[in-house]
Amino acid sequence: MDLSIAALLAQDGITNGAIYALLALAIVLVFTVTRVIWIPSGEFLSYGTLTLAGLQLGKAPGTVGLLVALAIVAGLVETASSWRQGALARLPRRLLFWVGVPLLIALVLARAAPLQWPFPVQVLLTLAAVTAMGPLQYRIVYQPLADASVLVLLIVSVAVHFVLTGLGLWFFGAEGSRTPAFSDASLQAGAVVFSAQSLFVVLASLLLIGVLYLLFGATLYGKALRATAINRIGARLVGISPSFAGTLTFALAALLCAFSGVLIGPITTVYYDSGFLISLKGFVGAIIGGLVSYPLAAAGAILVGLLESFSSFWASAFKEVIVFTLIIPVLLWRSLATRHHEEDE
Repeated sequence: MDLSIAALLAQDGITNGAIYALLALAIVLVFTVTRVIWIPSGEFLSYGTLTLAGLQLGKAPGTVGLLVALAIVAGLVETASSWRQGALARLPRRLLFWVGVPLLIALVLARAAPLQWPFPVQVLLTLAAVTAMGPLQYRIVYQPLADASVLVLLIVSVAVHFVLTGLGLWFFGAEGSRTPAFSDASLQAGAVVFSAQSLFVVLASLLLIGVLYLLFGATLYGKALRATAINRIGARLVGISPSFAGTLTFALAALLCAFSGVLIGPITTVYYDSGFLISLKGFVGAIIGGLVSYPLAAAGAILVGLLESFSSFWASAFKEVIVFTLIIPVLLWRSLATRHHEEDE
């Protein structure tokens, strides 16, 4: 291996690691606030790529039908909940949020598809549509189980993963899709060539991570999520709504995953079930961070990307095994170094 090959492998590893880092941050964010191990995160990545690919082809993507179905189910759940709580006076406003906004996004998405709007507008529509599915998933599945144990929430997450995978096959079909590259340019530094696409992926990921850092450190909503992550009971006592925190958390996590799907589309062909394996690599990064540390999760995801890239050169047949084996020493070390205590319910 010479310097040029090592540089190409490092470039590929950092590019993939930047995408894994966004998924790792989404998984850590959801777990710290809601105690949900968010296994379906990969489906949101796949939906992001496939939605943008559908818009590129000038046809309404399957996200439209899925968004409409989720909005209807969320409306029924909200109506039943308001009826039981005797809060029918608030029902119109809640239905506007849970049903009206998603249906409006679905309508705009369906109308915009044949018009072939500019690529940046298509990206924004994709992010809006896939992000909207995050709070809907929380309202339908996780909010009614907010007080359940972590094990129950994990089992539910596995079920949701299979349901979303099946729905992805139904709404998007079995064929894979790719999206056009953001740029075909390249930069050369000596004997090493850097693609503009890879640089864009890394810079866009860093920018989004920076925005999230400012959100959590400088805004009231971000501080509310931090308080909920640190002490859920204490946050509830000072007036922070757990349902609002969960809704906002799933919206941010869905945005991270949808953005990952937009970034990975030009790099590899994405199928309806491709997101699961990609999200598992983000999960390895999240485990390195102990499912609580955002910087360690991002650094772990970059490590996973580099390990995967160099493993593909030295032992391509075993690269997945090598990547996932990384989780064993991390879990062993954390098991020995962490003080065990009963979970507070």
